[in-house]
Amino acid sequence: MSTLKLVGLSGNITVPSKTRVLVQTAVALATDRLGATTEIFEINDFGDQLGRARRLSDLDTNAQALVARILDADALVVATPIYKASYPGLFKHLIDLLDPAALIGKPILIAATGGGEKHALAVEHHLRPLFAFFEAHVLPTAVHVSDKDFTDGALTAPAALTRLERAVAQFDLHFPQALRPAHAAE
Repeated sequence: MSTLKLVGLSGNITVPSKTRVLVQTAVALATDRLGATTEIFEINDFGDQLGRARRLSDLDTNAQALVARILDADALVVATPIYKASYPGLFKHLIDLLDPAALIGKPILIAATGGGEKHALAVEHHLRPLFAFFEAHVLPTAVHVSDKDFTDGALTAPAALTRLERAVAQFDLHFPQALRPAHAAE
């Protein structure tokens, strides 16, 4: 089998970004587990035209190429910050530009960052239905982390890391042939 392609998408527009750190951590775990090649994109990577685009063809060629790489991936890690109980508009707008059939059957790990625990269910109430609409295979374990789970810009909370590892391990069901020998017996 060819090497698995995994793309991470961070729905944040700020730098530095805890959401990007969450995506990077998940992608690193998946790379170690499955030997995948990876790329990570942020909303800012899609350029200033994103907010005005009414269809993918309205994006510049660079942004269209990024979307193509997302759609070409074997699996996705998608995380967004949660503001006022929902994801940011530009994140949703990017997803709105996708063809409804574009993600059918694609395994997706969904995750979010929030200032506190009161945002934890936004992953289940917003992201899971969003990607279910696309008929993606959303992994059973969703991950929400809050500010308290980070130390000096790194995701360090043991409970958060354990949940993220459990979520990443659920890619195994979709790609058993990609498992590295050290993880094959788990």
